[in-house]
Amino acid sequence: MKKSAIILAGGFSKRFGQDKGLVELAGKPLILYVLDGISSVVDETLVVASSNEQREAFEPLVGHRAKIIIDEHEPRTPLVGALTGLEKAQGEYSFLLPCDTPFISKEIASLLLDLCIKRSAVIPRWPNGYIEPLQAVYCTKPALTAAQKALKQEQLDLRSMIAHLKEIRYISTLVLKQMDPRLLTFFNINTPEDLRKAEFMLKRTRT
Repeated sequence: MKKSAIILAGGFSKRFGQDKGLVELAGKPLILYVLDGISSVVDETLVVASSNEQREAFEPLVGHRAKIIIDEHEPRTPLVGALTGLEKAQGEYSFLLPCDTPFISKEIASLLLDLCIKRSAVIPRWPNGYIEPLQAVYCTKPALTAAQKALKQEQLDLRSMIAHLKEIRYISTLVLKQMDPRLLTFFNINTPEDLRKAEFMLKRTRT
């Protein structure tokens, strides 16, 4: 059973003035943190970029560790990026990820991949009902079909794709907390303040 990881790196952050995957945390680009966190639990990693320029920026960083593919669909949304990745993924199951979550938990990633067997998706869900569609595992073929259906209906968010799936397993973040007590696996960097918080957390884990 082959497993894929799809990292969405096509977004350009106005707050940082550059691609978020290239933003450095403690001297290391965010995209490499995600690669380090996921590569040992999957068989292939795909990075979805939005242009040739972006691909050229990422290639020297990721080397042979990931295949960079360009999103040729419009408009540029996470759902469209997911569709591009699902089209190219060779794995029966695909872990969908953003490029700005530096504290990915390998243990949680491995658990979600295992739980997705014979399911169309395994999606983390918070006690308030909020779900994490961008840190979830999908059965590749059904998810691709669902994404195509959503876009055909001009629905552009990942929840619309999920609405077209059956046999979804939701896993509570309270369960995941047993492996990642602070649930840092879900911490993403959207602002310079988030980056400073991440730097502080990184220092704490290294001391």
